[in-house]
Amino acid sequence: MTITFLRLFFMFLSGVVGYYVGSLLTAFSVGGAYVGAAIGIIGSLLVMLLELGMRRFSIRNLSAAVFGLIFGFFMAWIVTSVLRLIPMSIELFASIQIILILIFCYLGMIIAMRGKDEFNLIIPYVKFVRQDKKDDIILLDTSVIIDGRIADMLHTKFVEGRLVIPRFVLKELQQIADSQDSLKRNRGRRGLDILNKLQKSPEFDVRIQEDDFPDIKEVDAKLVKMAKLLGAKVFTNDFNLNKIAELQGITVLNINELANALRPVVLPGEAMDVRISKEGKEHNQGIAYLDDGTMVVIDNSRHLIGQSVTVVVTSVLQTSAGRMIFARLEDGGRQGAGKPR
Repeated sequence: MTITFLRLFFMFLSGVVGYYVGSLLTAFSVGGAYVGAAIGIIGSLLVMLLELGMRRFSIRNLSAAVFGLIFGFFMAWIVTSVLRLIPMSIELFASIQIILILIFCYLGMIIAMRGKDEFNLIIPYVKFVRQDKKDDIILLDTSVIIDGRIADMLHTKFVEGRLVIPRFVLKELQQIADSQDSLKRNRGRRGLDILNKLQKSPEFDVRIQEDDFPDIKEVDAKLVKMAKLLGAKVFTNDFNLNKIAELQGITVLNINELANALRPVVLPGEAMDVRISKEGKEHNQGIAYLDDGTMVVIDNSRHLIGQSVTVVVTSVLQTSAGRMIFARLEDGGRQGAGKPR
């Protein structure tokens, strides 16, 4: 509604200006004034058609082009200032000056528009700070948002910095929330709820990064490129993204690695009380879980499913997915709690 009002107001002003200019150019004749008003209105319509045709012209393309134009004009001025010292005719110097301005302005605009991603990503984060003070930028991946543990971790203050969520990550999260699969849909909606809570919390500096990389299709590749341009860290629990980012020298904050590091250390021979919850893959095995989710595989315990028993650790296996503990029943397989649950 506001844009429509501005267009109508612009058309009205164009008609008034055209009426005034027409009357001036025709010695204040009524006919000339009306012709001027008509030309003004027609001119305003042409301008509005041009404006409608530029709808798809990106603001960041325009900002990069203006920056390149200014830079090219500055470089042309430097070169022509040097050429001014060389004796030549005024006509030749003026011709060379025009040619150099045209060339440098063109090259400046083209180079700036080709590097618009770097230009537009870095400029919003330019900030004068002390050299001994670093403002960390943390990019959030879709997987870590869906995971849900990020909110609790940020509240502990172990991770601090400016949280940046790229627009393409939000788009992927929205697609998951709109999925036909109920499990994916619930996870996506939970991720959106967590982001909403983080944005509303005054404790965190959460910002949406609008820039995208149209020439890159994969979200992970876009995230890695943005992290390199901003000098940011990537917050994720995606194993593949973790490895790709590390190969390119990007610092990765992986929730799974942190969780594995915080799991209690157990050694072979130690005893512990666990509750067997289901049967294992091998014959007569039982499976139990510690409070942190660590799987405990217990031999000869299938008949004790649903009961709490005391087991002795026989070995510990560390994998990329986490830690797995192998155990056996303590002498005679006595129950730790003595009652089924």
